[in-house]
Amino acid sequence: MTGILLTCNPGSSTIKLGLFLRKDGTLERLGMGIIDLRRKPLALHIVAGPEVVDIALKAPVTEEFHEVIDETLERLTEHFPLAELAAVGHRVVHGGDIFSAATAIDDAALRAIEELVPLAPLHQPQSLRLIRAIRHLRPNLAQMASFDTAFHHTQADIVRRFALPRDLFDQGIKRYGFHGLSYQFIAGRLEEIAPRLAAGRVVVAHLGSGASLCALANGVSRDTSMGFSTLDGIPMATRCGALDPGVPLHLMKQHGYALEALEDLLYHRSGLLGISGLSADTRDLLASDAAEAAEAIDLFCQRIAREIAALATTIGGLDALVFTAGIGENQPRIREKVCGHLAWLGLDLDSGANNKNASRISADTSEICALVIATNEEQVIADEALSLLIRAERERGEG
Repeated sequence: MTGILLTCNPGSSTIKLGLFLRKDGTLERLGMGIIDLRRKPLALHIVAGPEVVDIALKAPVTEEFHEVIDETLERLTEHFPLAELAAVGHRVVHGGDIFSAATAIDDAALRAIEELVPLAPLHQPQSLRLIRAIRHLRPNLAQMASFDTAFHHTQADIVRRFALPRDLFDQGIKRYGFHGLSYQFIAGRLEEIAPRLAAGRVVVAHLGSGASLCALANGVSRDTSMGFSTLDGIPMATRCGALDPGVPLHLMKQHGYALEALEDLLYHRSGLLGISGLSADTRDLLASDAAEAAEAIDLFCQRIAREIAALATTIGGLDALVFTAGIGENQPRIREKVCGHLAWLGLDLDSGANNKNASRISADTSEICALVIATNEEQVIADEALSLLIRAERERGEG
């Protein structure tokens, strides 16, 4: 059977769209689209093979997002055979303890995803409005959800617990972890290209605007830097990372911060932007001569290295370190600074390979293998959607 699978990967400033051609049990990537939410009017960037097109969207931005999705699908139809659209797969940030794997989106699943909004108030609504917009426009189209938290369900309770009263853990106050789709892809890719390393102790550094790290043992998630929310762990573009809980208490009690102002501070005005006072983008900071920019980069790299060492404790050592995502894949100076902090562990960087963004950047003398592997969350979403679609067809006797 053939058909088109569309994937939706919403972020804070963009919505990434992947288009895949189904050929029975396999998928061929046809192209991609990116909706830039920062542009006014919104802009749609389309890559269809060698063709690259930028389109200003005329649809008004509403809470429902129906008009934007309708126009986006119309524009994509001009470049891809969307008349054959068979299913849409969505990245959903939070699956809580309800979803440990991808799921078809029926009314019950949609309600369960909505009930998890309090656990991810800034991210979950983005996914929900995309699901509802597509359901409104094409009510009979199959939709599936892949969850960023699902990959981390293999972690032990001792890793997931906070040192809080036990009943709060039972109420869902625990470490969930995020970026699971990226880590799932890297675990699979590592098994393909370096099975010996994949069977060992690996820390993956997903470094982008949002950033976290994950400790893998034999390809299974055992610990991660992000916890209850996407604020935790290492500093990010505009998010603070791990923070003494006394700080927000002090800001509220002594400085009069309201809840909304505190949320804005921690999510949107901290991280690299807050430290530097200049930019949230590591490229800008690396290009700047300002002392504040250098300090932001140094703090970012030191905290990443510290987290790598901490995660290695959970898995009993470190055989390989993998850099991925926008910063991890493309910024040699960041990788160099991080690895420099880890020389005491026996990590020896090959500067030439690192500067070329080679797949292996550690020297032959290094006791730890350092790799750069491009992540592909859309591929994971598409693969999981296809698996669910095939299962549903078999249940209906179509397979």
